[in-house]
Amino acid sequence: MTNLLTRKKDKVDGLAASAGHSLAQQAFRRMARSPVAITGAVITGLFLLLSIFAPFIAPKDPYERYLQGEVALGQGIIPGPREGFPLGVDDFGRDLLSRMLVGAQQTLLVGVMATLIGLAIGMVIGGIAGAFGGWIDTVLMRLVDVMLSIPSLLLAISIAALAAKPSQWTVIIAVAMVSVPIFARLLRGTMLAQRSSDHVLAATSLGVKRHTIVLRHMLPNSLGPVIVQATLTLATSIIEAAALSFLGLGDPDPTRAEWGLMLGKAARQFLDIRPELAFYPAIAIIIVALGFTLLGESMREALDPKNRR
Repeated sequence: MTNLLTRKKDKVDGLAASAGHSLAQQAFRRMARSPVAITGAVITGLFLLLSIFAPFIAPKDPYERYLQGEVALGQGIIPGPREGFPLGVDDFGRDLLSRMLVGAQQTLLVGVMATLIGLAIGMVIGGIAGAFGGWIDTVLMRLVDVMLSIPSLLLAISIAALAAKPSQWTVIIAVAMVSVPIFARLLRGTMLAQRSSDHVLAATSLGVKRHTIVLRHMLPNSLGPVIVQATLTLATSIIEAAALSFLGLGDPDPTRAEWGLMLGKAARQFLDIRPELAFYPAIAIIIVALGFTLLGESMREALDPKNRR
């Protein structure tokens, strides 16, 4: 009998302790105990630190052609690792290590900008559809269905091919448009679920204006899944940007240090001479995408009410 009472008391204490924390605090505590979340956070954190401080920690100027005189493409000669050049040089004689470090910053810029643009447009479409419903919801969602019916890479290629003069912004806009229907569908679904919630019905019965209900009650409570999806989309944006560069639809500037651009040119032209020129950016893209994916999946599981204990 004593053991039973003790177990009940411990259970009540545990429930009381969990009740004293917000949803975000409980999710953070679950993620702090997850090896997958920790791995994703470490990879993501290192990538962010390298991106921010890349110009300061790069050992050399990533655009200076130090060993151009030793490069002989016709003879299949591109200098490899040596003293002062740990990873060797590229086909223009530029330090590959410095270009990899600075390329992390450019890759982060492409991924973040594409995700933010897609998130902003998707939230506008999904927010309007979820807030008003009716024929507005029908028209917007049919447009989203058309975009979802096209494979993501094919849609990005089609948008990038329409640009009269390809640039880095061409890649960003093309990748951003791919993520628009994903964010729109997700926000619209969560807002429709909020429309029938108790606090929204209470605000409506009290005569609160519709735009106030949408902006202060429905939208803030619908952003959690969207933010988690943005973390996952950031990983796919980096991969899709690299795919466009590989296909020659990205930034035509060969001097820019960006992983996707480095992978595209190196993989096509110099794989038989210096395969490392393709391996290094490819491995970096894979690791960074894996980090964002692990972190995003961990956030999704931590915020899922079914996983609360």
